[in-house]
Amino acid sequence: MLCAHFDRSRHSEVGFAGRFGQRATRVCLAGDSPADGGVQATSSAPATAAANSMAESKSKILIIGGSLHDEEILIEALKQVDVVICAVASKQVHDQKPLTSAIKRVGCIKRFIPSEFGSDPDRTRVSHLDHNFYSRKSEIRRLVESQGIPYTYICCNFYTSYLLPSLVQPGRQAPPQDNVTIFGDGNVRGVFMKESDVAAFTISTMDDPCTLNKTLYLRPPGNTVSMNELVTIWEEKIGKKLERNYISEEELLKRIQENPYPENMQMVFIYSVFVKGDQTYYDINSSNGVEGTQLYPHIEYTTVSQFLDKLL
Repeated sequence: MLCAHFDRSRHSEVGFAGRFGQRATRVCLAGDSPADGGVQATSSAPATAAANSMAESKSKILIIGGSLHDEEILIEALKQVDVVICAVASKQVHDQKPLTSAIKRVGCIKRFIPSEFGSDPDRTRVSHLDHNFYSRKSEIRRLVESQGIPYTYICCNFYTSYLLPSLVQPGRQAPPQDNVTIFGDGNVRGVFMKESDVAAFTISTMDDPCTLNKTLYLRPPGNTVSMNELVTIWEEKIGKKLERNYISEEELLKRIQENPYPENMQMVFIYSVFVKGDQTYYDINSSNGVEGTQLYPHIEYTTVSQFLDKLL
């Protein structure tokens, strides 16, 4: 679902109305960005119920049928907007190639925010394990840069809806009450951000010169935690100590190898973040990156502790 959001000054938001795309659109319509007006969409699939609901709202959202691979339709839509935010699923990352081509051809796009919304693909160190999950995203980056398209990359790391509800326990849907598995030494930190908060930060970058041709990282202290810290927070909330079972890096790698793709990808992400430290091992270079909560201190966001409160 490709959505374009127009305002009086022609700042716009374009994205795919999946779960994140819908949140970004709601942020626009709620007035958290300068956007104010109608929404147009072009889709390669039927409109979702959420999109239909929006279409019937006072926001005057219009759903237009079409295909992401139909470059001519894309060009006609892009002529009406200034900013493109793409939020396709990870398996569809390469589908951004015709969109990038259309952006280059139309020549009026002032900012492109490609679909990343995770770890920085240029910083991860699991290329031998991830089945090109991150290299595909890096490939889109290089394409955007080679075409001279103005961009902002969003690296929000993990969503709170992924792994956090189980305290990073593969295969579980709820936090443990007695025993917990900790990978590595438990001291390597990862980052969790709520999807709606990521949407708010993303919308704020649309016409901000401070984020032009840079990466926006989200790494606030209250959302940056190790597995040991995460378990301690949970123990304090439930008033009970959990038995901690530590799994070494070697054992985790063995489990990844023993399980087929894509079933092993959850463990690959755990290895990347909580053993290798791929979300936090590097400093943010001000020449090409900014930290979102420092750049936009007025935006409220849900901390890890606040998210865990909802699981009690």
